[in-house]
Amino acid sequence: MMSGLPCFDLSGKVAVVTGGATGIGRGIAEGLAEAGANIVIGSRRLDKCAEACRSIGDRTGATTLALRCDLTDSDSIDKFVDEIIDELGHIDVLVNNAGTIDEKPILEMQEADWDRMLDTNLKGVFTLTRAVAAKMIARDKGGRIINVASTAGVIAWPKMSAYCASKGGCIQLTKVMALEWAKHDIRANAILPGYFLTPISEKFLESAKGQVVIASDIPLKRVARPEEIKGLAVLLASEGASFITGAAFTIDGGQTCR
Repeated sequence: MMSGLPCFDLSGKVAVVTGGATGIGRGIAEGLAEAGANIVIGSRRLDKCAEACRSIGDRTGATTLALRCDLTDSDSIDKFVDEIIDELGHIDVLVNNAGTIDEKPILEMQEADWDRMLDTNLKGVFTLTRAVAAKMIARDKGGRIINVASTAGVIAWPKMSAYCASKGGCIQLTKVMALEWAKHDIRANAILPGYFLTPISEKFLESAKGQVVIASDIPLKRVARPEEIKGLAVLLASEGASFITGAAFTIDGGQTCR
């Protein structure tokens, strides 16, 4: 429990984080566990999920559960949700963080490239959240949906048409979720990260081109560390955000101010 900050206390809550084994998702999972939540981490790599769960559980004392989930497979999603309910009884917080990224000019992009990106980054969010929201509504205790989109959902980059489209769609989907489920006390919000130092982005950010981008495009003149997303995630998962829904929060060092 977070002593002196009861509105941010997540004790007894069950929080599900897709793609929570590394990077931004790991930062979110750790932050929610530190606030008292029990944590489920799901991705296609069960070994990575299990390793992250062990580490988070050992450090915070949270109950953790590692499960395999393929967001492009509706049967896998249904099994994932059922396993969580069987093991932990309910879901209070869903963080849709898992995603994929690929750079390719539009004229070189095949339908399979487009479908792979949209199926994971947008359709997967829709399918999993639909399944989880149904459980939340049946339980009648409310819930929190946090969709990790991207600043690429509001600004565009060449060679990233599918990624930008998927993240822009994720932001709009979040708003519709907020409207439809407000009557059930389910609040849906989006987080829009800019450049974070993660295993996916590390090579680019440490390159000469990446260093130019940091110096010229980010007012704070640095990239974020995964742990710097904890505070925002805990806020949106907690009663501290009891009147916030349908919002999109950038966390980008000021990049989108330009």
